[in-house]
Amino acid sequence: MPLHVIFEDNHLLAVAKPAGLLVQGDVSGDPSLVDVARAYLKEKYDKPGNVYVGLVHRLDRNVSGVVVLARTSKAAARLSAAFRDNHADKSYLAVCAGTPAPAAGELRHWLAAKGDQDGVTRVADGPFEGAREAVLEYRVLEAGTGYSLVEVRPITGRRHQIRAQLARAGHPLLGDVKYGSARRLPDHRVALHARALTVPHPVGGRPLEISCPVPADWPWPVPDLRPEDP
Repeated sequence: MPLHVIFEDNHLLAVAKPAGLLVQGDVSGDPSLVDVARAYLKEKYDKPGNVYVGLVHRLDRNVSGVVVLARTSKAAARLSAAFRDNHADKSYLAVCAGTPAPAAGELRHWLAAKGDQDGVTRVADGPFEGAREAVLEYRVLEAGTGYSLVEVRPITGRRHQIRAQLARAGHPLLGDVKYGSARRLPDHRVALHARALTVPHPVGGRPLEISCPVPADWPWPVPDLRPEDP
């Protein structure tokens, strides 16, 4: 599987993850982005033995966009700290049902730390046992028939945050049947794309701005699908 490299130096590798590819291997045994990146580095630099690839943040399997991988353990520690301490600025594109009102604003909810047996993250308007506050900012870019293209900037980094919060607000993402979408997209695609990321470089700390164009399967304008289409 070819790797779409956006930025590369001795410390990190920024790549465009396609929807459908795991970031990290799981019990399914399916290929992962980490596997593909490791093979790429091994071949490009003719490295013997194991090649280090550090995972410092994640995207859901059915979401596309930019992912930063560390090439050294020191870079991994510093990048992980940047994400953990909210020093990484992330921008997403989302296609959601309806049109959020007002056209720009903030959403605040409380999310469970883990998903339920179906992988769904519980979300509520107020705190509950084991919940953590989730905050995001959004801006409507375009409105179509029944759907809108929205820019989303998560302030916190919670599991399924954008998916769960927009669904709670009455605007589930197109294709995200797990969170209430009435329509499916091919190959279980969810209409969420990590389009930009700014993070301090692990050496020197200068802001590293990385952008990722939308892929060919990006569903905007919304394709003419029936609710029961696979």
